[in-house]
Amino acid sequence: MKAGHMETGTTTAGESRRRSSVFPGAGVLLAGALALSSCAAAPSQPVPPPPANQAAAAQPVNPAQPVNPAQPAPAQPDGSAQSAPARAESPAPAAPASPAAIPNIPVRPAAPAAVSAAPAPVSLSVAGTPINMPVVPVGVSGGGAMEIPDAFDLAGWYRFGPAPGAAAGTAVIAGHIDTKSDNAPFSALKSVAAGTLVQVGREGAPALNYRVVSVELMAKDRFDGSSVFRRSGPHELKVITCGGKWLDERMDYSDNVIVTAVLE
Repeated sequence: MKAGHMETGTTTAGESRRRSSVFPGAGVLLAGALALSSCAAAPSQPVPPPPANQAAAAQPVNPAQPVNPAQPAPAQPDGSAQSAPARAESPAPAAPASPAAIPNIPVRPAAPAAVSAAPAPVSLSVAGTPINMPVVPVGVSGGGAMEIPDAFDLAGWYRFGPAPGAAAGTAVIAGHIDTKSDNAPFSALKSVAAGTLVQVGREGAPALNYRVVSVELMAKDRFDGSSVFRRSGPHELKVITCGGKWLDERMDYSDNVIVTAVLE
């Protein structure tokens, strides 16, 4: 099934008569997910001046040229000693200027704190229905819409949106309604009653229990991607397939069946 439009795909038990289900609007959300803000590097720490004894040791002394050695006065023709020329006194070195006070600059880490993501879903079951199947992560098709696995007994989780159990936003899981020869398990979604238990298995984490709060038909030509692929607000699980009438001229169903569930 496709939410919005379809592409040809195969299934494990007969070929689907629909094009692969995809949901327009997913591509817009993907673009937002890839827009990451950059971080400035943390300011450098000030380097303190070396101690005075280290600074003096850094100046090399040539042992072949002793400092101010005692020199004998050369003899004059009359035998008297020639007085050495008066040595001009070097001016005393100026006292080094005291370094300016270094301000106490707060240092913050360059990278933001890591945000732990909810574990990926691996299975989905809906009480009282034949829906009990693996879930795989899916992305965006070349047309900019959500991909759906070709196999009718496999569901897809939109990996660029919230995962089941996230703090906010909607986790979206979708699958096909039928094949060319038979109904698929997701065909039972339209008859699910409020309060039905929906269980989502997760990778490396306990399963989550949801309860159905609503089932609606949304026309594909009026598909509201902003409400289905929501990233903020209360957390919900949305399980979606095709529904309504089969339209030969479109080779697609007229509606989407959207089951909304909340955590117990």
